[in-house]
Order: sequence, then structure tokens, then C-alpha cells
Amino acid sequence: MNAARRAGVRKLVLVSFLRARPACGSGYHESKFAAEEIVRGSGLDYTVLKPGVIYGRGDHMLDHLSHAFHTFPVFGLVGFKDQLVRPLAIADLVHVMRAAIVEGRLSRQTVAVTGPEEMTLGEAVRRVARAVGKRPLMFRLPLWFHYALAWLWERTMTIPLVSLGQVRILSEGVVEPLPACGEEPEDLKPRRGFSAEQIRAGLPEAKAFGWADFHCLSRVCRRES
Repeated sequence: MNAARRAGVRKLVLVSFLRARPACGSGYHESKFAAEEIVRGSGLDYTVLKPGVIYGRGDHMLDHLSHAFHTFPVFGLVGFKDQLVRPLAIADLVHVMRAAIVEGRLSRQTVAVTGPEEMTLGEAVRRVARAVGKRPLMFRLPLWFHYALAWLWERTMTIPLVSLGQVRILSEGVVEPLPACGEEPEDLKPRRGFSAEQIRAGLPEAKAFGWADFHCLSRVCRRES
């Protein structure tokens, strides 16, 4: 913020997270909220955007889900209660960001941005599987198991299949903002549904996870190449 003021920045747009909040026991959520507070207290014009689950080319959601479907014949859903999500196309988020930056809209506002379709996490995963052309056996696993896997992936994979913060996110659902905040005006509301066409447009190259996706072996692969 100090550098922005010295540089004469007139407005800052911060992309936070829908449920970022203080004192919740998650470093991801708490650090995002701390950044929001710094921006809101900076004295600069600002817009804080709080999106939920974002998808599109190069994202973590479609990228890792599709690679997982090409690698494993089974898929473990998070927890025994199917939480709700509202997948948000990156193009819809960019539309809101452009309005805030270029057109000067949403001045000094904190705004939630979520996709137009509400569905269970299980349904979202199944839609990606169908778009990839796979039919993995899906079943539910307890939260402690996913936290254990996330702990392992964070320590072994270059980009974890799932992180501790993501397990927390998926176990809560990603529909309602916390704390409560404003909504985008009608003309800025996201319109792109989580359709097979949208999903396929964001899918990466079809491939399975390999040795290069793991810390110790990725260095070996780089040396050999």
C-alpha cells in the first residue's frame, strides 16, 4: 500500500476469497482477510472481490481433477456431507475486475462474486469427470483422511493434489460469504454456467500424474532432460 501511494496508484482491486475471515484456524483464510483489511484501511480507492471456486484454463480445479481422473480409477469425495459450491468462470470474474479497474465501479466496496449455478461438490466433480470422458468410482471419505492426504501431498508434490486449506474450503461449502458483504449489480452478475462446453474449454492436456509432479523426482527428471 505504501508503494502504491508513492507510485500514484488511484485504485486497487484485490481478489480475496469468499469465506476469508479472521480467527478461524486456517492460515489461508486468515491471511486473505488480513490483506482485505490492509486494503480497506489504506486510504486508496479500492474494490475487494471475494470469489468462490474459480475455474478456467490453467486453474487448479480442472487441472488437478482431470489429471486425477486420468491417474486413478477411484475418487474420494470430501467428508460425509455433500457441501454446496457455485463454480465461477474466470471470464466472469475478469468482467467484474475490468468494471472495477477501467470503469471505476464498485468504489470502496467489498463484493462477493459466485457462479450462477448452485450444486453439490459431488455434482461438480461428476461434471468434470464426464467432460474428461472418465467414470471413476466415487465414494466419501472422512475429513481426517483428506487432511492426512493433504499433509502428505503438500510435502511431496510440486503442486499438491489438494492442500490443507483446500480441504477446509471444500468441507465448509463455497456459497455464502463470510463475513457478509455486498453483491455485484445485476449487469455484472456471472452468467456462464458450469456446462460441459465451459469445462472442456478450460481442460489441460489429457495426461496422468507422473514422477515429475513430485519434489524429489522432479529434480531428477530435470537433470535427465
